Amino acid sequence: MITIDAERFKALLFDLDGVVTQTASIHARAWKRTFDEYLAQRAARSSAPFVPFDLETDYRRYVDGKPRLAGALSFLTSRGIDMPTGKPGDQAEEATVHGLAACKDHYFVGLLAREGVQVCANSLALLREARRCGLCLAVASSSRHSSDILRAGRLTEFFDVQVDGIDLDRLGLTGKPAADMFLEAAGV
Repeated sequence: MITIDAERFKALLFDLDGVVTQTASIHARAWKRTFDEYLAQRAARSSAPFVPFDLETDYRRYVDGKPRLAGALSFLTSRGIDMPTGKPGDQAEEATVHGLAACKDHYFVGLLAREGVQVCANSLALLREARRCGLCLAVASSSRHSSDILRAGRLTEFFDVQVDGIDLDRLGLTGKPAADMFLEAAGV
């Protein structure tokens, strides 16, 4: 049983990915498909060996928890690949970082629609108790699809405030590990 002292707390702030939901595997698989397609095409054009994106080391070290563009740039840099950033709205077929991000988003949305999302049982119990106590609840995520994730997990009604990857771009905030999105969600 979870007990919250509502006299000590007015609000709770959560990270979505890995705390409330288990979305890392969906993000990682979408990035793997995106990067592997790009790396295979690049290897075929240059006769260089194809070295696939590694779900464990590459995802955790370069991409996990970062906003889309920062994660993509971090991974590409690790492979010595210089790619134009492009611009928002670039399509998945375009050889730009924005194009890769659009491709990843396409794969992520498809996986989310087919598989749904796993909600962390302990977090769900905490959310329910916090609501029962009348606390305000906020959630933050670097993902541009946090609204989709919350809907897939039937979690939308729990949160009074949501800050996500769209807000990071719109407000010019720095993604994790910086605290910007959490401070924004807290209203600081």
